[in-house]
Amino acid sequence: MQNDPERTLALAYAPDDGRRGALSALLALDTALGEVVRSTTQPALGQIRLAWWREQLVKLDTQPPPAMPELIALADMLLPRGVGGAALAELVDGWDVLIEAESLDDTALERFAAMRGGRLFALAARIVGGNAGRAERQGRGWALADLSQRLDDVQVRERAAAMARVSLAGPLAGVAKPLGILALSARLALADVPAGGPKRAARLLWFGLAGR
Repeated sequence: MQNDPERTLALAYAPDDGRRGALSALLALDTALGEVVRSTTQPALGQIRLAWWREQLVKLDTQPPPAMPELIALADMLLPRGVGGAALAELVDGWDVLIEAESLDDTALERFAAMRGGRLFALAARIVGGNAGRAERQGRGWALADLSQRLDDVQVRERAAAMARVSLAGPLAGVAKPLGILALSARLALADVPAGGPKRAARLLWFGLAGR
């Protein structure tokens, strides 16, 4: 996802005063945690790997980061902006839902949405500004939409997509442009608007210009 052109577009609308780098570091953390889950074949090992991330993130509040690019970037870019390691560690719990839950019922999906996407967008709003409450709602939908694109179980995929549409239906007015573009990208994906196509590109660019 780090090579996702729509994510690159979203980052381009973050102010180039350090906030763009901070948002990029936050999204890179989400990508790294997601890769742990996607590459896990044994739940117990996956939880051990996520526990390592949780521990390292909490330690950022009191210790220098280990020699890992994602952790170094977080320490350099987010800690000075008041986003601490303990707050970042809460994102791990969102991804952990996908490993620990016996089944992805509505309760598990809601927990995942809130603890991954909602929390991520709320922290991002502390960096780039905008309406944090609306950003948090859009983040929930963004996380569910992303998950729905990756699930093999048709019923769970459709339920995640339906729940995503509910959260994403909220207004984007007042949401910082980088987060709005990510949310809008998720809406377009759920509507089966082809990625890379002119209709999707035009809609994203219009939001970047007009904020709606």
